[in-house]
Amino acid sequence: MTIRTHGTAADRPQIAAILNRSGFFNEEEVALGVSLLDEYLEKGVASEYYFLFAEEGQEIIGYSCYGPIPGTLFSWDLYWIAVDPDHQRQGCGQLILKKTEELVAGFGGRRIYVETSSRPLYEPTRRFYERAGYREEARLAQYYAPDDDKVLYVKWWD
Repeated sequence: MTIRTHGTAADRPQIAAILNRSGFFNEEEVALGVSLLDEYLEKGVASEYYFLFAEEGQEIIGYSCYGPIPGTLFSWDLYWIAVDPDHQRQGCGQLILKKTEELVAGFGGRRIYVETSSRPLYEPTRRFYERAGYREEARLAQYYAPDDDKVLYVKWWD
């Protein structure tokens, strides 16, 4: 597995395929995920979106999208992290998360925030973050829909 941090237009269909195949995201969410790459490709670092891609050969097997939170000194958002279902439960997601954290720290970041859903479908996602040292910071009741809270996790270091 190799890691790269520069996105290209050729990554668009692979990102969409990973998000679609995951079974977690609807059509609108997949389009949003791809649109962040489009903004990065159009504006570069001015977009304040950064990417990390895990690849095997020419195939993207997982990726993250992250960026600084405007108006903060050292807080960052993890907007997306996704691994192709054929490569899940092999440590790829944890590697992507660890490498993303290292890159954020290299930019001077000290906190990473991530949001997810409270629906039962997302139970493995919440456990994934908790195993990686994230803790639940806040919960916004019925944020996404009835009985679907927004769960905000954070990890910080000095």
